Amino acid sequence: MELGGGCWLEIEKAEREKRRELVLQGPTIDAKIKDSGGLSMRVYDLSLLNYLEVSHCPSLRILQPELGKLLHLQSLILCRNGLVELPTTVGALRSLKVLDVSGNDLEIIPDELSQLAELNTLNVSCNKLQVLPGTLAGCLKLATLNCSHNRLTDIPQELFSPQLDLLSSIEATENEITELSADVCNLVALKVLDLSKNKITEIPAELAECPKLKEINFRDNKLKDKRLEKMVNGCQTKSVLEYLRVGGRGKGKGKQELNDKDEGKDKKKKMDRRQRKRDPQSEDAKDDLEELNKMVVRVLNVSESFSTLTVQVTTAVKDVRPYIVCCIIKGMNLKPGNALKRFLVAQTKLHDEICERRTAATIATHDLSLIKGPLTYDGRPPKTLKITPLGRKETNAANLVRQLQFEAEEQRKLKKRQNVSGLHKYLNLLDGKENFPCVIDAEGHVISFPPITNSDKTKLTKSTKEIFVEVTSSKSLQVCKDIMDAVILKMAELNKFTFDQKEEVTLEMENEGSCPELEASPQQESDNSPELIVQQVRVVDAQGNLKVVYPSKTDLNLENTILTVLR
Repeated sequence: MELGGGCWLEIEKAEREKRRELVLQGPTIDAKIKDSGGLSMRVYDLSLLNYLEVSHCPSLRILQPELGKLLHLQSLILCRNGLVELPTTVGALRSLKVLDVSGNDLEIIPDELSQLAELNTLNVSCNKLQVLPGTLAGCLKLATLNCSHNRLTDIPQELFSPQLDLLSSIEATENEITELSADVCNLVALKVLDLSKNKITEIPAELAECPKLKEINFRDNKLKDKRLEKMVNGCQTKSVLEYLRVGGRGKGKGKQELNDKDEGKDKKKKMDRRQRKRDPQSEDAKDDLEELNKMVVRVLNVSESFSTLTVQVTTAVKDVRPYIVCCIIKGMNLKPGNALKRFLVAQTKLHDEICERRTAATIATHDLSLIKGPLTYDGRPPKTLKITPLGRKETNAANLVRQLQFEAEEQRKLKKRQNVSGLHKYLNLLDGKENFPCVIDAEGHVISFPPITNSDKTKLTKSTKEIFVEVTSSKSLQVCKDIMDAVILKMAELNKFTFDQKEEVTLEMENEGSCPELEASPQQESDNSPELIVQQVRVVDAQGNLKVVYPSKTDLNLENTILTVLR
């Protein structure tokens, strides 16, 4: 059959209606690509397009050079396909602002990308890249670069050029990068830098000179400076930058006095309030300090719990979204400052990354005190599934999906056909489903409608003390478990960060004489530790037979030296 031949009604419709946006994704499109031997050549004749998405099509291995004919294209989304190369004619797309080729089999990206003068966002994550072309420095409007989950050994020196004065985010986690250039200080707009899970041994002091840097991640590297490594593993961005700024331990002329002062201050912050009068060199004090540097998760088994929450799975979800894993988290402090906001932002980031934009799995979190157990994981027709979505009034799932589709269309028009955001980008995951998955409590209230939304009635607030967490997937039970592991690790990191911030403020108040020594209340005592308790939740079938309990002895076995799991 001729390459790209066959009947493509989606393309014919776009051509007939002179559309400026075309989305081709999923099994139906993949089957057409497989049968036709590639993408239909007619797509390259849609000269009015400014948004083109071809995604979730593993049979798509190449794009034809005619791609360069789409001169008005502003967004090109080619994620989760089977692409092994990009045509060099991609450089002709001079209006392109967003290029997403994540989740493919690319080993190189063409130098011609340097010709994309308007390019703002480049996502090449989850490929097989060994190098990034230094010519990317020619993309002077580049603001966001994601090259995570590849095989890179370095970031090209050219990408630290002062000319890239809009580059604000670099994500390069899970590569084989051994060194970060001191020229990183040239990136005056840099706000986020993620180089976790690489092979970096030193962090250049010049990093502290980036004026807008707010978030850094160097976890799971092999840093030579062990004190710095502890700060990094504790996600203490401010402390890391300050440490680099004063030269670190034993570095910098005339800085030793500052280092000694900083080190003494660190110990004072971390030691237990009742132990501060101890000799700071004693073995007990050192043990306490070491313990406080760790993140602790304690597992509470079902048999140890006074009230056991179970989730029963019906057969109605078998063909929709059959896998679910749940647990209860106690000890998460969401009260101080932006703690709740940080947690919700982290959950969104997990959805975009490890959950692969909810295609692999969906995370839902609820205030446990607002849930009546036992729970049921069921599949229901869209018109009978009623829910009060986050920030909305009660409606049925059919109406909600229609409303979101309408909003998505309006959003595209408003943003000149750019990619949609929020809940709207997950609607395609429900295409062709007769029943929609949902979690229902004992009173018949739908508390969760994955992968779209949770119920507004069970949403987290600053006063939430216990959190019910669910992870659902259409792929496998192991995917659910792996993502739940990642969720708990992230919660432990955030709780440790909140605890450290609170301790720092408390110490400052004490030093100023504005914090009298009073006996702590029970609630204050519970806030005086970053330790999390994870309570097991059983998932059973319709007959009450156990399907899964999380966390089991084989779960949460993370290769992370700063996370201690007590079982």
